[in-house]
Amino acid sequence: MDLIVDVLKVLFRVGTILPIMLLVTLFMGKRSIGELPVFDFLVILTLGSVVGADIAEPSVNHLPTVAAVIAIALLQKLIAWWKIKNHRVGRFLSFEPTMVMYDGQFHLQNMKKISYSIDNILQMLREKGIFRAEDVHFALVEANGELSVQLKPGKDTVKLEDFKLPPTKTALEIAVIIDGRIQKEALTFLKLSEAWLKEELLRQDIIHEKDVFYAGVNENNQLHVSLRTQATEVTLPIFH
Repeated sequence: MDLIVDVLKVLFRVGTILPIMLLVTLFMGKRSIGELPVFDFLVILTLGSVVGADIAEPSVNHLPTVAAVIAIALLQKLIAWWKIKNHRVGRFLSFEPTMVMYDGQFHLQNMKKISYSIDNILQMLREKGIFRAEDVHFALVEANGELSVQLKPGKDTVKLEDFKLPPTKTALEIAVIIDGRIQKEALTFLKLSEAWLKEELLRQDIIHEKDVFYAGVNENNQLHVSLRTQATEVTLPIFH
């Protein structure tokens, strides 16, 4: 009998807490769903913990859980308003944009600070339809983890048919060195040798491939290189 009562309690709580959660989420706004800044992410985790304990444990009082959910939503709304009114608070409660590429070069130190690997950045570039690192003017990892990219002048994606231009080769760059390691399979696919690669590196005054963080070969067999250490660290004054 107690089991049946507990099951009915759980079903009742599911039926009441979900509409409340829906209203609370709509009240908190789109930003909490789409972007998930740091504080909003913590709010979602807290809501999940509170609601999960209420549904899974029938002995927990239901009304305090409802009050807690509403209080958390009000707190989130208050913090969001405070962040809008005070820019310093907004910067303190969220990550600042981090530059990970400039002028086709990867910034290894900045990538380490935010725990992003070169594979992460290359994947995010491909998801934006960018297959050549050398085409990137600068790239920033935003506070929500998304990658914002500005291409170099003349490298913006356009439709050839808009200008009635004939088709050209696909702008594709294949990585042949990643984190100091030669990608032999990539060289085989490109029908190039390690000797060719080392000769191209020497032309750019690079003796050891271990000094190379990334190197890619484009459709014209031209080598684009990004070293582990950059001569100058370039930062943009973007703090929000």
